[in-house]
Amino acid sequence: MNYVNILIPFIGGLAMFIFGMNYMAQGLQNAAGTKMKAILEALTQNKVMGVALGALVTAIVQSSSATTVMVVGFVNAGLMNLTQGMSVIMGANIGTTVTGWLVSSSEWAKIFSPTTIAPLAVMVGVILQISGKKMKHREVASIIIGFGILFIGMHSMSSSVSPLRESQVFKDAFTTLGQNPLLGILAGACVTAIIQSSSAAQGILLSLAATGLVPMNAAVFIIMGQNIGTCVTALISGIGAGKNAKCVGYMHLMFNIIGTVIFSVIAVVFFKSINPEAGAGIISQTKISAIHTVFNIGTTLILFPFSSALIRVAMKLNGVVESTNGDEGQLLHLDKRVLQTPSLAVEGAKLETIRLGRIARENLGRALEALHTCSPEIIEEVKQRERVVDRVCDGISEYLIKLCTLQISDRENLIVTSLLNTISDMERVGDHAENIAELAEEMTKEELAFSHSALEELDEMICAALASYDNALKALENDDIASAAKTAVYEDQVDDLEKRLRAGHIERLSNAECNVNAGIHFLEVLANLERISDHAMNISQVVLNEHRYNRNVYVKNEGTEVD
Repeated sequence: MNYVNILIPFIGGLAMFIFGMNYMAQGLQNAAGTKMKAILEALTQNKVMGVALGALVTAIVQSSSATTVMVVGFVNAGLMNLTQGMSVIMGANIGTTVTGWLVSSSEWAKIFSPTTIAPLAVMVGVILQISGKKMKHREVASIIIGFGILFIGMHSMSSSVSPLRESQVFKDAFTTLGQNPLLGILAGACVTAIIQSSSAAQGILLSLAATGLVPMNAAVFIIMGQNIGTCVTALISGIGAGKNAKCVGYMHLMFNIIGTVIFSVIAVVFFKSINPEAGAGIISQTKISAIHTVFNIGTTLILFPFSSALIRVAMKLNGVVESTNGDEGQLLHLDKRVLQTPSLAVEGAKLETIRLGRIARENLGRALEALHTCSPEIIEEVKQRERVVDRVCDGISEYLIKLCTLQISDRENLIVTSLLNTISDMERVGDHAENIAELAEEMTKEELAFSHSALEELDEMICAALASYDNALKALENDDIASAAKTAVYEDQVDDLEKRLRAGHIERLSNAECNVNAGIHFLEVLANLERISDHAMNISQVVLNEHRYNRNVYVKNEGTEVD
């Protein structure tokens, strides 16, 4: 028997199978991409909804490993908590069974025979790809082409290994795997870990089953091993992520190991004591899909009530504590893994921008406090936090630039561009806060102080400037036009106060009613507060521009509501 003539077509078929699966999944992801944010928002503390969404997303991306990597990214970016992540992982194990049913459909639905439908699907997909002018047509074409190539690859694998049905060596090997559960589980886990795709590993098993080589007991243990092997991808993805995100890999591994132990015991008892003949019988592709589905759904039903316990164990193993102060300069909502889903990456960037705005607001409040107290400790705190503002701003800017290189919608491109301008405004607010703290420091060194009337005037302008900035942040966070409009009102008030207070103070200086050096510092504080309100107006303008864009698109589409 010439094994080279078997191996080369088999590897080629596996490559086509993986390519077709990924190509089809990419088309499905592109088609559903704009809805991903809505899907995530629907993911509440309702665990059942989380399981359903996990199954749906995995059915779309055709890989539980890919879904789990997405969960690692979402948890690391703060877009999802561990309770939600655990539910999605359970659902992912159910959703990954879709691939098996799709491939085995050639048995239970003859119309889906690879020799019948695969070439036709590729032909239709290519015609649609070439002739389609709209992006949606090309996305549908990708799904159809991927579907066809997947079946062609499956047929190639099955045909290439068909001579092995006469090989006693392979028959003995599968008999050994069936009689030794640990070896069967290890074989499935190792193959899946190496190719990092449980769907592809299942495709290999299904192609071997099509030749009549695989006994039922071997298939059962290999399937369980595949579920353990698929956890490697999430564990690798967790490297470099925060402790919370690493917990996702631990949860996935524990979930599949516990399920494997439970069902291995059941399988051993069944094959050894209840029905030994069934274990030695040759298994079909449809039965493999059915066993895989029963195993994953059964594991989910058994462990679903204990999901909170699994989370606690994962947190303990990974050294996660309930509350930590953490580094304020660490990016909480940005993760490179989420870039695979641009619509959610945009949302994460917006959340991180809002957090930057709050840090700048906190620093501004402390700087104004230093202006009254001249406390060296507060002044130093403001300077330290300004470095944090700069670091977070640089991190967001780098992330947004990466987003610009991805395939995003016009609306998302507008948001990314607006956020780049917004973080610049927030960084400038941080600079003005530092300027005010430095003015307080200079006044302390020069032993200067504002008069009582000057402080009263400053407090009036400070209240208006802070109100403008607070409303700008509220408008950005809640997409609130009313708050954006209030920002404009307070900004006008700050401008009027700046002119009035500047004129009044210059008059006091000319009448020698106050210290000249203190007067200069007073005017500089006014200038900084006026610039802060200008930046607040720029931030609120982002919200107004987005609403204006949505309205224009609505009119352009003749009343079709935009997402």
